[in-house]
Amino acid sequence: MVVDTGSSLSWLQCSPCRIYCHDQVGPVFDPAASASYRPVSCSESECNSLESATLNPSACSLDDVCIYQASYGDRSFSVGYLSKDVLSLGSGQRFAGFVYGCGQDNEGLFGRSAGLIGLARNKLSLLSQLAPSLGYSFSYCLSTAASTGYLSIGSYNAGQFSYTPMQSSSLDNSLYFVRLTSITVGGRGLPVSSSAFTGTPTIIDSGTVITRLPSNVYAALSSAIAAALREYPRQPAYSILDTCFRGSLSRLAVPAVAMVFQGGATLRLAPRNVMIDVDGSTTCLAFAPARRVAIIGNKQQETFSVVYDVGRSRIGFAAGGCG
Repeated sequence: MVVDTGSSLSWLQCSPCRIYCHDQVGPVFDPAASASYRPVSCSESECNSLESATLNPSACSLDDVCIYQASYGDRSFSVGYLSKDVLSLGSGQRFAGFVYGCGQDNEGLFGRSAGLIGLARNKLSLLSQLAPSLGYSFSYCLSTAASTGYLSIGSYNAGQFSYTPMQSSSLDNSLYFVRLTSITVGGRGLPVSSSAFTGTPTIIDSGTVITRLPSNVYAALSSAIAAALREYPRQPAYSILDTCFRGSLSRLAVPAVAMVFQGGATLRLAPRNVMIDVDGSTTCLAFAPARRVAIIGNKQQETFSVVYDVGRSRIGFAAGGCG
């Protein structure tokens, strides 16, 4: 499953895949094989709450089953039946009546995942449904290809993290807003005003790959990286990545980059969190300019333990969470 803090509804591909299911690792879930499965009717409260969770209106099938549509910023989407079943966790705990989507048309950039775990703050998210039993917090470490990550719901080791307070925003009260206060390259702050950071709302999102920064902050970061890597030949832009160099990441002397948040919590980025190999001969800065909202993406979060303590309205970071 894709772990997504930027959306609330969890869903998985379900047979008979009436329209389309992408290739996934392992078998597609068959609700007909589950004695505890049941579809949610159009008159149930969860169906009425669906639009607040997905920002899309619900629909109703001819046989009175609630239909969801979950759509994402990269134009990927899932459409299917809102459902309930027993959710079992690796710890052996079981939760009856878990609400999720049984996807019948699932298209876009989901890789070979079976679906998506929604961890935003709407009441239909996996977090909100489990919080009364496990507590209103979760933590994860997003692994690289050479390591193994984790997702944990509930209690965590509070002492290992440095924290930044969650911010509120009228844009979407289900998302996790933070305040980025500065970025340093080689120990030196970028030559931009503090308002350049605070003038654009910023969310942290495990479901977005590339971090988006306010445009003038991004321009300053791009210039600082280009100056530090001036001995390496430049390469043309690759999609949204426009600060690119010839060679692989392992051969570049990437400067130390740190992202500092309100309260002092800091992501001290390794070269793999700063640059990304886009093909065999090109490496690009793994940041891009933002539009309306800045986003701390998963490339920058890789190998850090990140805790979302919603109960105490704070987000914490700890280095070395998973290799």
